[in-house]
Amino acid sequence: MSRTDLLPAAGPVLSLREALYRAGRDYRGGITALAHDMSMDYDELQKKLKLNEERRWLTPDELEEVISLTKCSALLDAINRPAGAVWYTPTPVPATDQALKAVGKLLAETGEFVSSMHAGAADSIWEPHEVALLDKHGVDVIRAVLGIMAGARQAMEARDHG
Repeated sequence: MSRTDLLPAAGPVLSLREALYRAGRDYRGGITALAHDMSMDYDELQKKLKLNEERRWLTPDELEEVISLTKCSALLDAINRPAGAVWYTPTPVPATDQALKAVGKLLAETGEFVSSMHAGAADSIWEPHEVALLDKHGVDVIRAVLGIMAGARQAMEARDHG
């Protein structure tokens, strides 16, 4: 096993091959532990995650297992980037009346904020601070709604299995 990291100064944006390499190296215990947890031969996995290997790739099932085990954000970014998609792992929030009212209030505030951005939309000139604020509000709404959805699902599953 090589102890030399071949991707030491990688920036925030990685290719899929680089992200797979990083996911394997950063896994607790490294590629050896990942191969063990996948019930796969170490040499076979190491070759499939190698940076300069062009002939060997993970199968779709193996890729799914690497994603599931490593939960590597760089890998998720590399997979979603070509589609222009963004991934998010919701943090469950209890789906209570109070939480739903808070999301409603957040949606109302965000709606007011978005409608106040008419100046940027009117002249089609968006300033960096306007886009940053719009991004923040959008992500806040998405995070709140997904959190409540996850909380409701968690409560339902606990009832079904508890």
